Amino acid sequence: MPKTPPPAADKDAAHSMPLIVSSEHLATEGGWQFSELEYGLIIAYNAFSRWMTRCMGAVGFQDFNPLDVLVLHNVNHRKRAKRLIDVAFVLNVEDQHTINYSLKKLTKAGLVEGEKRGKEMFYSTTQIGKKACAEYGRVRELCLISPATSTNVNKEEISRTAKVLRSTSGLYGQASRAAASL
Repeated sequence: MPKTPPPAADKDAAHSMPLIVSSEHLATEGGWQFSELEYGLIIAYNAFSRWMTRCMGAVGFQDFNPLDVLVLHNVNHRKRAKRLIDVAFVLNVEDQHTINYSLKKLTKAGLVEGEKRGKEMFYSTTQIGKKACAEYGRVRELCLISPATSTNVNKEEISRTAKVLRSTSGLYGQASRAAASL
């Protein structure tokens, strides 16, 4: 397994520590940091997905997957109706049919409604959808934000991490376009 490059102060101790990566064969000498990041993304994504579905279940809606929850909150965001393509763009989802399927599920559940304007459909949250989003926010405060605050989680570091992740998504987006052209 690749080892982290040792810091100048403690070469022997650092050299014996294995990297925490998901796929050792991808942790090359010139790119092991990305393997560390990718493992962090994998476990964070799965934990976040589990969190979203459990939180949604806590407010009475068990039959939604993580994308459905993201779509609901995006449609509710800023209290403006949105087109399917806008939701897909903001969530960085290439396969628009998955957004369409989520919108259909949310509409069937009475959380979202569509309004045709010209040739396009605009989606907004219903009263039930707004209430579900507000209740989700309450559960989020109780189960996530309050414990994080009481344990002195560094919110500035979380904000910085969010900025790094957004910019890193650009690197992966460009890499995916390059790979598609090979």
